[in-house]
Amino acid sequence: MVLIAAGMFIAYVITFFLMPFIIRIAKINKLFDRPDERKTHNYPISSLGGVGIVSGLSISLLLVADFKLEDSEFQFYLASFFIIFILGVIDDIFVLKPWKKVLGQLLIASLLTAKAHLLITNLQGLGGIFEINGVFSYLFSFFTILLVINSFNLIDGVDGLAASLGLISSLVFGLFFYMNNNLPFAILGFVMAGSLLAFLMFNFPPAKIFMGDSGSMLIGLVNAILLIKFIETGDSVVNFPVASPIVVGFGILLIPLLDVLRVFIIRLTKGVSPFAPDRNHLHHLLLNKGFSHTKVTLALLFSTVCFTGSSFYLQELNSNLLSALLILVFFAGVFTIKYFLAPNRHLHVVGDNELATNNIHIQDTKILTLYTTPKENAAVREE
Repeated sequence: MVLIAAGMFIAYVITFFLMPFIIRIAKINKLFDRPDERKTHNYPISSLGGVGIVSGLSISLLLVADFKLEDSEFQFYLASFFIIFILGVIDDIFVLKPWKKVLGQLLIASLLTAKAHLLITNLQGLGGIFEINGVFSYLFSFFTILLVINSFNLIDGVDGLAASLGLISSLVFGLFFYMNNNLPFAILGFVMAGSLLAFLMFNFPPAKIFMGDSGSMLIGLVNAILLIKFIETGDSVVNFPVASPIVVGFGILLIPLLDVLRVFIIRLTKGVSPFAPDRNHLHHLLLNKGFSHTKVTLALLFSTVCFTGSSFYLQELNSNLLSALLILVFFAGVFTIKYFLAPNRHLHVVGDNELATNNIHIQDTKILTLYTTPKENAAVREE
């Protein structure tokens, strides 16, 4: 427990003290994520928070973890962290095409499955399937890694949301591995949580910095590793075995996983790329109903805690029944948000000169003036 606490503390301290320097460097070099018609922020802000997160995570792991020969897969995990971080930073600064990001993610998935042997080999009765052969195991593991990475990447649209969800899932996985004496993966979970906790000090509404793709994809990658390890070992441990780890693991990450699958299906049915930007994510639906950034984050955080607790509590149920129940509750919630919550007034974010040149109906519209600094917008962002 001392190593876990030390790792979490080191990760927190490194990330916390790096953030002000990253914000200052981004300001000097004008490395900002600027607002547009789809984004939810209304002032330029740095999206390089992933630099601090990966620094805290990696340095803490290297200082604290004692990876023995049988834990040698961690060298490939660390390599994958740096690869996805570089991929994300390039996208944050220059904006990569989606297919280029997917190629980079495929490279990472190949590294993890072929070299680190991070594979799902048993579906534990889900869909009536148990052990799976080599080819299907690789394909399913590839799909899982890509899905989890992109689920956190695409849900990162509201201040504090992706980091909060990643914090909860990392803590849950880390606690499970600690209770079952799997120290390396317990350290990985808690160290990730330490970095995210520090980042949230600067990202919770009103945000001073965003994590960018370099941070959100890193959270997804770490959680993909923890999830697959949880699936593979969850029912064979001694201290706290899980009856259906593949479904329970799915329940822990249910909000980001089902949200990205739902949005991908919507886009494909419209004949557009699954990576085409829109405003169909859960956080967009809640924002459209009048929720502030803080309320959106807290609502989805509370939902994640409920799904996680329910998954563990109902783990003895048939895996197909439990997964169907979780999916049903999720889509019932989406249906309720879309059709039963009262809609908010239309939101227009405009500049001063636009007020005089556009015919805006004041009685039906909430108008926010577009300022340039967080300080000027702090009050209006929480209205």
